[in-house]
Amino acid sequence: MVLERKTKRQTAAEPKATQRDSEEFEQTLRPRLLSEYVGQSDIKGHLLISLEAAKKRGDALGHTLLHGPPGLGKTTLAHILAREMNAQLKLTSGPAIEKPGDLASLLTNLQAGDILFIDEIHRLRPAIEEVLYSAMEDCALDLMIGKGPSARSMRIDLKPFTLIGATTKMASISAPLRDRFLHQFKLSFYSPEEMELIVERTATILGIPLDAQAGHRIAASARATPRIANRLVRSIRDFAQVKEEGTISIDRVLSTLEILGIDESGLDRTDRAILDVIVTKFAGGPVGLSTLAAALSEEEETLEDVYEPYLMQCGYLQRTAKGRMATEHAYKKIGKSSSHSSSLFS
Repeated sequence: MVLERKTKRQTAAEPKATQRDSEEFEQTLRPRLLSEYVGQSDIKGHLLISLEAAKKRGDALGHTLLHGPPGLGKTTLAHILAREMNAQLKLTSGPAIEKPGDLASLLTNLQAGDILFIDEIHRLRPAIEEVLYSAMEDCALDLMIGKGPSARSMRIDLKPFTLIGATTKMASISAPLRDRFLHQFKLSFYSPEEMELIVERTATILGIPLDAQAGHRIAASARATPRIANRLVRSIRDFAQVKEEGTISIDRVLSTLEILGIDESGLDRTDRAILDVIVTKFAGGPVGLSTLAAALSEEEETLEDVYEPYLMQCGYLQRTAKGRMATEHAYKKIGKSSSHSSSLFS
């Protein structure tokens, strides 16, 4: 089979997925193999079975949809799956595919077993989604050539490929497209123990020792999100190096986080401003998203996608049919007396 011949031409040590961009990939903090990927144990277990089954059949991995809040590792998983399958990975995003011809160009250039990763797949136009239907089910492209009475349909056969879609808005994907994905995985926020492992791994890769207390404090302030943890470690590393400190100490972590405006719960200035506005200006809510965005001079999508998920996970915010409401924990967080919260929730 074609896939078997391609596997023989490549070695396990240097798969095709990383030959083209090996230098850039090495400079990132992304794990390279599924065994190095911290957290998401249920997803990893399922993927290990799917990967092994696809390899034994000499077939492409089933189409996979990854969804969840930003920064949890969806793109990283796509890189890992390509490496594990010894396949080439091509990346694009929903907004970048403007017309069916753009998608057709991407798909016809894929070799057998290749992986096409579409980030923000929920932003694909309906006409482009319809082109994907036959591509995902039948490995074929059904295109219309021309317009009016002279228009005719044309079918182009494709080589077996894997589509990996990533989205932060699962509900925005149409049901016909969503149902064509064999695997659908929701990435969850990480536990404190997993975050500490990620922080320690990042510090090791960056080549700077990390005190145990320092690692614990960084992990607690990273909003249960690896991308934020990596960003914090890099920032604190910069401060430590400027001060000519060979080790990241707890004092260096505390001082840097104070400069960045991040507290012990991982809340930044905007998070605290959201809670403060709801409590002080809107009596704890409910307040509509558009009203809240106007009061904070923020975009509605930014509040809904970036800030609200973590505030809700921590129990500071509630979404109701009437709007957003601050919880009792929010009152305590911004320093309001218990009498305010007790009167609200009594």
